[in-house]
Amino acid sequence: MLSNACASKLMLFTLSITFCFSSRNKLVTHYKQYPPNTSKVYSYFECREKKTDPTKLRKVKYDKTVFYGLQYILHRYLKGQVVTREKIQEAKEVYREHFQDDVFNEKGWNYILEKYNGHLPIEIKAVPEGSVIPRGNVLFTVESTDPECYWLTNWVETILVQSWYPITVATNSREQKKILAKYLMETSGSLEGLEYKLHDFGYRGVSSQETAGIGASAHLVNFKGTDTVAGICVIKKYYGTKDPVPGFSVPAAEHSTITAWGKDHEKDAFEHIIKQFPSVPVSIVSDSYDIYNACEKIWGEDLRGLIEMRSADAPLVVRPDSGNPLDTVLKVLEILGKKFPLIENSKGYKVLPPYIRVIQGDGVDINTLQEIVEGMKEHRWSIENIAFGSGGALLQKLTRDLLNCSFKCSYVVTNGLGVNVFKDPVADPNKRSKKGRLSLHRTPSGDFVTLEEGKGDLEEYGEDLLHTVFRNGKIVKTYTFDEVRDNAKLKESELEDLLL
Repeated sequence: MLSNACASKLMLFTLSITFCFSSRNKLVTHYKQYPPNTSKVYSYFECREKKTDPTKLRKVKYDKTVFYGLQYILHRYLKGQVVTREKIQEAKEVYREHFQDDVFNEKGWNYILEKYNGHLPIEIKAVPEGSVIPRGNVLFTVESTDPECYWLTNWVETILVQSWYPITVATNSREQKKILAKYLMETSGSLEGLEYKLHDFGYRGVSSQETAGIGASAHLVNFKGTDTVAGICVIKKYYGTKDPVPGFSVPAAEHSTITAWGKDHEKDAFEHIIKQFPSVPVSIVSDSYDIYNACEKIWGEDLRGLIEMRSADAPLVVRPDSGNPLDTVLKVLEILGKKFPLIENSKGYKVLPPYIRVIQGDGVDINTLQEIVEGMKEHRWSIENIAFGSGGALLQKLTRDLLNCSFKCSYVVTNGLGVNVFKDPVADPNKRSKKGRLSLHRTPSGDFVTLEEGKGDLEEYGEDLLHTVFRNGKIVKTYTFDEVRDNAKLKESELEDLLL
């Protein structure tokens, strides 16, 4: 147990973390490292374009990214009075112990407290949330607004770069939506139900409640099915929607609600559960013992009459949860297709009757998803028959390196002179950074281009797509979740390219 004094100290440090005194330790000393008489530091964030060996094929290229999640960080950590006397003292003590030296910039933080009442004198410009931007373009910029606080720009790097996570989840989710859209259109001729084809099963597979909320909300940029309620809470609090909730789910069994009946009473468990939910879809995990027997004997014979009484709005959703994903899905579909009357849709693909469907929620990531839908197509099964659930692969099995998310300084003012700065490592050209003040524009052909060295001031390039969203402690522009979704939706041109 923590003592009261220790608990109190921990609480204060937690408050310090909330304000982002928890910046990476090397940033703590940077205010002493910039050139003398520096008065501005300007940095930017991008998902670097990764040039790969053409002989090494990648299943998913992630050429474009979905910008999402900065608004949450601004609301949660940076807006308002985030500097207090107590936090300064707490951080000073922690860093003195951490570095074994007095390196903390107490004078700088006191200046912010006294002159700005603890509000951060920085300006952040960003593309609209939900924007789908090709890799290698600027997504947001950060600069100090007070010459005395030049060092603050890169102090906030750590918390701002954590936007890599919602960006990566939203991007990965959208790529899976493209796969599903392609095969759904090819096997049914319609995109009906697309937004419910990939369900978030990731709540228990992530590292924290906050991760669950951020990641689940990022998935909901593209889909409407989720079992991670924390994502709904994040969206309602930090974005808002016109609808009461942005995501939905259905009653679903788990192994404990089946095995609690005992192996000899699996049929009774199934029957009890489907009777409990007669007017809504119900998902029942069916592999506690023998998924194939469950499909053939229990669902296909013993309880067939009950299933046939259900409607298209309240189907039974059979859930296999073990075995090789593709093999299992195909065999389950084959068994159910023999037990229930199939139809052939307008594209010539097999469809189960509307009162029974399948959801594959085991081993689903972007690669196995591709393999399953491709296998279904080859065996003449429409994607209408199936939905998918993804957990750890959707919300947790991701890193900042997947999209090469990077925050770099590109411009400083020293001795009153602006200087364009950059890095260009001889050992890795991929890590070359951009120079100067940046702006983002659309070309006449609709492509995106990032202009460096302040060249975006020239009228010929048109409107800068980076808009000020935060200035001196205030959030000055926000986006609703409906706007985010609209920005991220699949475009007609993308759908046409998918079907080529």
